[in-house]
Amino acid sequence: MAQKTLFPRVLFESAIFGLLICIAFPGYAFSQAPFYQGKTITIVQGRRPGGTGDMRVRSIMPFLQKHIPGNPTIVSEYMPGGGGRKAANHIYNAARPDGLTIGNSGAGLVSNAVLGEPGVRYDVDKFIYLGSVNSRTSYLFQTRASLGLDSMEKLRAYSGLRIGGQSVGHDIYINGRIFAWLLDLKKPVFVTGYSGPEIDAAIMRGELDARAQIADNVPHRSPEWIEKKLMNFHAIMESPKGFRFRHAAFDHLPALQDFPKTEREKKLLRMFVNFRLVGSPFIAHPETPRELVQTLKVAFEKALKDPQFPEHMRKLVGAEPQPLLPDEQANAVKETPREREIIDLFKKIAGADPLPPR
Repeated sequence: MAQKTLFPRVLFESAIFGLLICIAFPGYAFSQAPFYQGKTITIVQGRRPGGTGDMRVRSIMPFLQKHIPGNPTIVSEYMPGGGGRKAANHIYNAARPDGLTIGNSGAGLVSNAVLGEPGVRYDVDKFIYLGSVNSRTSYLFQTRASLGLDSMEKLRAYSGLRIGGQSVGHDIYINGRIFAWLLDLKKPVFVTGYSGPEIDAAIMRGELDARAQIADNVPHRSPEWIEKKLMNFHAIMESPKGFRFRHAAFDHLPALQDFPKTEREKKLLRMFVNFRLVGSPFIAHPETPRELVQTLKVAFEKALKDPQFPEHMRKLVGAEPQPLLPDEQANAVKETPREREIIDLFKKIAGADPLPPR
């Protein structure tokens, strides 16, 4: 008889205990609401509103809202300064690690830290990386066809090739310098002070001879260069290796990754490729709780893979997304060479002095 009365009493006591737990810790209730329900996530952008970078962020915001459990409101706060350093410093040093404030900066987030540029007050290896909508890309090196440099031998034999760029240190300027260095061009001359379209116009006028540029710009912006054979294309930089913009005019081109002769040169190229590969990183404070980090990473992956995202980005940005997932981005940062010798070499190539000997 005692056994018959003990079982109901145990159940009763367990029920009372469970009720007390739910009262004391509402999070344990069976109908626990998602953490982000009713909350607002702020994306601190290291730029002014309205540009391409801002449009990229805006393009993914509705998909993040869709895929974060609880569908929080997502807003942008703009914090330009230092090429994104101000915003990155804020996320690292001032933002609360509560999963409600994340950052977005240009690729300079990584290169500025690795190269030891002034104003960096964050450890680039400690950020939580959440991915990027723009990442994988290809760069071409081209000369105007009127020069007749239709082979690698002729290109290398030509002395004093005038290569256009925006400014010393600009991405396209550095691309042109790396192409010239690894392709063994003879006494190249680097001419700056142009915008991207102005470089194109100067080449067509015969004011410049060559340039580096993003591969997909050519068929989209200057298809006549291909159709009328106004340019000779010589090599393509794959970022990352194995990825290239597919077009019949470029598919036969050698990859720049095949030209380095030494480990030093390979590391130099890998450093530059990784600087570009990280894209415009979304980042979170290093001390963000692990469960919230996982929620954000999963949401970013789903947003970047959402079948409706590419069309939405095309409407806002006019370009296809080339996403980099969170773990891929963290690995690209981790695998970027950091040796002093490589950093010093990169700075010489990115600078204004004559290219260093190979």
